[in-house]
Amino acid sequence: MVSERSLEVLRVIVHDYVESREPVGSKSIVDRHSFGVSAATIRNDMALLEEEELITAPHTSSGRIPTDKGYRLFVDHLSELKPLTAAQRQAIETFLGSSVDLDDVLARTVRLLSQLTQQVAMVQYPSLSTAKVRHIEVVALAPLRMLTVVITDTGHVEQRIVEVPADIDDAFLADLRTKANASASGLGLDAAAARLAELSDQFSHDRRASVAAVSRALIEQVTANRQEKLIIAGAANLVRTEGDFAGSILPVLEAVEEQVVLLRLFSEMQADQHGMSVRIGRENAPFGLAETSVLASGYSGAGTALARLGVLGPTRMDYSTNIQAVRAVARYLSKTLGEN
Repeated sequence: MVSERSLEVLRVIVHDYVESREPVGSKSIVDRHSFGVSAATIRNDMALLEEEELITAPHTSSGRIPTDKGYRLFVDHLSELKPLTAAQRQAIETFLGSSVDLDDVLARTVRLLSQLTQQVAMVQYPSLSTAKVRHIEVVALAPLRMLTVVITDTGHVEQRIVEVPADIDDAFLADLRTKANASASGLGLDAAAARLAELSDQFSHDRRASVAAVSRALIEQVTANRQEKLIIAGAANLVRTEGDFAGSILPVLEAVEEQVVLLRLFSEMQADQHGMSVRIGRENAPFGLAETSVLASGYSGAGTALARLGVLGPTRMDYSTNIQAVRAVARYLSKTLGEN
């Protein structure tokens, strides 16, 4: 059983090691922190922490560093989160508030989160199983070239350029646009795709080839909304912290590139009472990420089910700052999407 003082010793070891990247000794703890006890007493506390496998000595006669188990206990007992500054909060609101659509706001989100945490930032596209088609637009670019646009009620926009076999005049174009919207607007993605597959049946035989080309593009655009994917920023931060990885960082970079691994990890993460999910070190071994920690929070918006955003980095990270940043950005993202 770890005493309250031993937990406090663990806390300062984590704090000092994250800050300095150097193993922490008992004398350093006594000099830097007000425990009111001798270095010998602190050494006894550290010995108990080592027996519990919460800290370890990386080298003989060195100070101690936290283990994965130690980081886990630290996070589970984390009561103080470093608040974001007023400038940081204002930057989040301004940066996300000026986005123009879902793609833009998610791209802005990962850039911002990466800058705030100095980690790899990831945001999952919202689960659009409950999304609906808001509007379809078909615009003539040239006599045989159309631009098709699908907008969902989440604000997501998909565009395609379509080549058609015969010229489409203004009256035909207006009729096509009207019937496409009548067929799909307000429907869920699966239902909309099914209705658009029947769109050419509403036109005369001589026009069906052109309508079929447009409907195929529209179906592809609707289907694209159902694909699971991540936007990622800040992979260069892994290279800056390469010294925190005992082995090669190549498997981590490959996991970042191969999004399926991170999507699987996101899907298995369980949120705590504050909506945060934290997986540390060996807890990520099944995904080939045993030397990393992943912090995630859910977000949602109008018409979207819950999706996740978070950061990935070495286990030696500032958990307090990073958890607060992830939570704050998730809150603002939900607010921004809810207002769209």
